[in-house]
Amino acid sequence: MQRPNVLSTPDPPAPRAAARPALHGKETPPVPSPPAYPVDLRPCIPVHMAGQHQTLGLREVLIQAHRIDDLALPLPPAQSALLRLLTAITAELTGLDDANLSLEEWHERRTDLLTSGRGLKAQDIHDYCDAAALDLYDQRRPLLQDPRLAAQCTKTSGINKLVLGRPAGNNIAWLSPHTDTAPRPVPSDEAFWHLLIQHYYGAAGRCTTRSAGPHTSGRATAGPLRSTLSFHPQGATLLETLLLHQFPYRGGPQDSPDTCPWQEPEPPDPVNPPPPATWPKRLLTGRSRHAVLLVPNADGSAATDAYLTWATQHPAYPATDPYLIIDTHTRAKAEQRDTPRRADADRALWRDLDALLLAGDENSTQRRPTVFDTLNDLPAPVRARLRVRVCGFDQDGRTTNSIWYTAQTPPLWNWAEEHDPPTARRIAACRQAAEHLAALLRTHANTAWNETQNPATGGTPPAPRRGQRPSRWAREALALYWPRAEQAFWNLVNHNTDEASDPYPVFARTAADVLRQAARPDLARHQTAGPALARAVRALAAAAAPASRRKKAARHAQP
Repeated sequence: MQRPNVLSTPDPPAPRAAARPALHGKETPPVPSPPAYPVDLRPCIPVHMAGQHQTLGLREVLIQAHRIDDLALPLPPAQSALLRLLTAITAELTGLDDANLSLEEWHERRTDLLTSGRGLKAQDIHDYCDAAALDLYDQRRPLLQDPRLAAQCTKTSGINKLVLGRPAGNNIAWLSPHTDTAPRPVPSDEAFWHLLIQHYYGAAGRCTTRSAGPHTSGRATAGPLRSTLSFHPQGATLLETLLLHQFPYRGGPQDSPDTCPWQEPEPPDPVNPPPPATWPKRLLTGRSRHAVLLVPNADGSAATDAYLTWATQHPAYPATDPYLIIDTHTRAKAEQRDTPRRADADRALWRDLDALLLAGDENSTQRRPTVFDTLNDLPAPVRARLRVRVCGFDQDGRTTNSIWYTAQTPPLWNWAEEHDPPTARRIAACRQAAEHLAALLRTHANTAWNETQNPATGGTPPAPRRGQRPSRWAREALALYWPRAEQAFWNLVNHNTDEASDPYPVFARTAADVLRQAARPDLARHQTAGPALARAVRALAAAAAPASRRKKAARHAQP
């Protein structure tokens, strides 16, 4: 069934093969055209527009960006990657990639684009796409691929290796019907999404062996966004979102030309060191650590196989992605001190709000994404409706992929420290109180569990062991705590602002309530459960005391 494509440009007619002369009175059949899938013309990008779900080509997405509400890719890491690609293209189409603009001129140009109500110029988009290598299956320069892999790799990697979620190689197919003995082709639009994911979130470790120059290796390093959490400012339309994604250049002269991979005449060089991550295009689109080549079927409607291997054996240049929160670990080595905040499916996203809203200083242990530093002079209507789209991919640093997820905040930029310092600090205080009580809840739940399972016979009750895993009471209590803590958090921020001046009592009551609920089934089975629970609840209640008494108790508790 063909996908609906109301606004996309129709595909160009396939070139006709030249007729060959007849041999012995019989006409020679025409040579079939090679498979093709130009992503700028084929409908491969789902969007929300005018209350409907539509699928458009890249060219039409850019032309209609001021009418499109949002991207609608079903894979959050693919949406995060595509936003970076579209941001790089928009920077060139709008002139916001001009390094000669002063900071004031840059902001004036973006403000004019945000308030004009106009879309991008269609002719500029056509010229850009006509000059770029945007065909997935082009024989000489396929999009974001390296055609040399067919000769440099010992074998294909298999289409299941490309598609995240499918078991590949010797991995067991627990919950998937896919196997390498009978691989199922991937529609070309979905192959495009997974191609993006591999370039940004690809795994480290074993891959298909590739020989290029002096390098023969079967090991790759992790993609630049692997296991990270991206924060994308979101406006009323896709064009507004892409303009909010822009960020000015604040460095020195760039020694090499700044281009996207599809604008370069050749695929990346696997032998020499990669070029620096120049602003903004290479920084957003040119830091992949993987090389990929798709193998299409006869008509280009699907990918049937793929090569997936390393793109370079040289270390990556230092670069900070502008959409990541950076956490500073003061006790770590200098090269490991600043790390992107990891995606964690068990961590509620409201716990990262203060990292976005607080400007930070030299003593901060977290730094908000660079792009948010450029949002303080937005027109008031744009600032009032600005939301944040969060895209996370919970992975380990090498090969294991757990789950991807996405969420959207309410309009929040009017709460930023630059515009509303009291609210920003109140949000930070509430988050810190919630985190502190969660840590106390885990500790006291473990203590009560140990006292219940191993009651003391006249001595000191057993304390939690160093590095002890959460007990059953702790696990169940924390699972109940975080959803209720989120409700309490929003009530303090939006309604009970007086209580938010000292939010510890609210979260202490929440922690005590969920611990009682988690322990209730064991009260009748264990004689020591009741007293142990009572001691834990009293310890949590101490956190609800006035701030001055908490500080005094903390001082007396120190050895």
